[in-house]
Order: sequence, then C-alpha cells, then structure tokens
Amino acid sequence: MSRKRTPDQESAETSTAVAESSSAKANADAQGFADKVGQKKWAAVPDPFGIATDALAGVRLFESKHDGQMAIMFGEGRPEDKPSQAVIDRVKEAGYKWDPADRIWAYPVRAESAMSTRIEAKSLYQELCKMIRQEKRIEAGPETSR
Repeated sequence: MSRKRTPDQESAETSTAVAESSSAKANADAQGFADKVGQKKWAAVPDPFGIATDALAGVRLFESKHDGQMAIMFGEGRPEDKPSQAVIDRVKEAGYKWDPADRIWAYPVRAESAMSTRIEAKSLYQELCKMIRQEKRIEAGPETSR
C-alpha cells in the first residue's frame, strides 16, 4: 500500500494549518503583551513565609509581608519551648519584641531598610541556633532553608 499523498490531500492539510495559524495570530494581535501579563494568575504565597528552620535547635525564622515583620519562633511557642535567658537576652538586644498573641519574637520590616533587616534577621537566626545547639550539646548539623 502506497503512502503517497495526492495534491488534493496536501492542499487540504496546508489550508487547515494556515487557517489555524491565522486564527491564533488574530487572537494574539487582539490582545497585547501588556494585557497578557496583566492576566497572569499568581499563586498565593503563604504569609507568614518560612525562611529557615532548625528542627534540632527548635528555631524558625519567618517573614510576614502582611504584618510587615520578621519573626522568630522557638518550638511551637509553648512555655516549655522557651529558650534560655541568654538566648532571650540576645533576641531582645537585637530589638525583637515578644508578641504573646502569636507566640513569636517580632521585628518590623521597613521599606527603606527591608534588605538589611532580612540579612540581619538571618544572621541572628544562625547565631541563636548555634547558641541553642551548644546549650543542648547538639553537634552542628543541617538546617532547612527555603
């Protein structure tokens, strides 16, 4: 059986492809690039957003865009998760305030210093993890960063 196409078959397929192509181009021309970008559906980012977690030390670093703050949480925030006084003193020294409603230590993020605040928060987080690991006699290990 031969698979050769006749000229009639080729022209029918070609005309169909051209028609689809013309239709797709007409739709693209009707809607500009800026219009297409404006229609993009963004996935919701969790808020607060988890930045880093050290499960062994029991420390988590978050940022809340909605509340405009960096947050550090020890364990689940329960009284039994409370770190040593030395750790609390270091958190206070860094300017964080206790938020009893959310059971976190919070620091405001201001637009003019947002990047440096995030860098300082990450540095403080690492320092606190190191302190707690030393207190608990836990060897250095991996943390979970996002």
